[in-house]
Amino acid sequence: MNKTKQTIQKYKKYVLNTYTRTPVVFTKAKGSLMQDAQGKKYLDFFSGWAVSGLGHCHGAVIRGLKSQLNKMLHVPNNYYNQPQAQLAEEIITSSFEGKVFFANSGAEANEAAIKLARAYGKGRYEVITMKKSFHGRTLATIAATGQDKVKKGFKPLPIGFKHVKFNDIDAVKKAISKKTAAIMLELIQGEGGVNIASQEYVKQLRTLCNKKKLLLIVDEVQTGIGRTGKMFCYQHYGIIPDAMTLAKSLGGGLPIGVMVVRNKFAHFLKPGMHASTFGGSPIICAAALGVFHAIKKEKLLYNTNKMGSYLFGKLKALKKQHSVIKGIKHKGLMFGVELDVKGDEIVKKCMQQGLLINCTQGNILRIFPVLTVKKSEIDKGIKILAKVLKDCK
Repeated sequence: MNKTKQTIQKYKKYVLNTYTRTPVVFTKAKGSLMQDAQGKKYLDFFSGWAVSGLGHCHGAVIRGLKSQLNKMLHVPNNYYNQPQAQLAEEIITSSFEGKVFFANSGAEANEAAIKLARAYGKGRYEVITMKKSFHGRTLATIAATGQDKVKKGFKPLPIGFKHVKFNDIDAVKKAISKKTAAIMLELIQGEGGVNIASQEYVKQLRTLCNKKKLLLIVDEVQTGIGRTGKMFCYQHYGIIPDAMTLAKSLGGGLPIGVMVVRNKFAHFLKPGMHASTFGGSPIICAAALGVFHAIKKEKLLYNTNKMGSYLFGKLKALKKQHSVIKGIKHKGLMFGVELDVKGDEIVKKCMQQGLLINCTQGNILRIFPVLTVKKSEIDKGIKILAKVLKDCK
């Protein structure tokens, strides 16, 4: 029996079946390439829901890890540790003046933001979120998520969430009540189909929150850390959120979650009100510092914009050749390719040809190359996708 079959059998016997898994076992990865147990190589144009933003095993991340491995792996949060302080400074310097809370995932970061909203509300507890949003898998964050499919089997859910149409300011205004404490949204809905908030909508939300004394919470779990061509997606809109959540790409492949809060609201969470045992681990923070270092030193925001434009051009050319493509949505290296057929079979056939992409909402291909992607890799990926689309006719 080969290693792939052995591993899959062990999963079936010992691992809880909460994922629809593809029968491949990956054993190595570097940059844009992944290799399975049989030695086959794949071009990764999904980067694990944007977790491996810099590419797999980036040197700056590995160096950050090595700098801590023989020093200290864990420090309880009733003490201080240098990498956590340094990372907090880096995040604030790159975003807006405020304070940072460290956790382990995007869901935890969003939980912190929800608790902040309730603490701030002082009796007001409702949070308005958007239809087709995705904010995590805890009970509170699935209640916040504007998709029914994630809620099945888990009711009753925590109360206090209203879901309104995305990019519709009138729908938000109608949903506001005396109980409303915050508005929470992704500026680009990844799981919802790579739906991009308009400039006018976001500016109107900022004005509305100021007027109604509501917190504006921006979920940048997937869009943050360079994915859209700026360090944070909100920077495209000329506004500053009251709170921002980060995860995925921040750790360079390792688990981390962060909530950033503007100074004027930071005092609403006091000692004992919220915590995370492993949040801000020195080893994870050292790796995340490597992410920031690489983005700056290697000019990866520039590369993201340049390669994003190049890939957009290639996909537009592909659209002209294949009527199955109905539209292309993108910002930076975050792409949603809308099809007039179901996308799962295309994803499967691309993988067979050595290209890893994803499908969401049934017909939206998600294409998230790493920020270090090269033209030659984009050309190779487009060639595979073109072949698959041609064969699908």
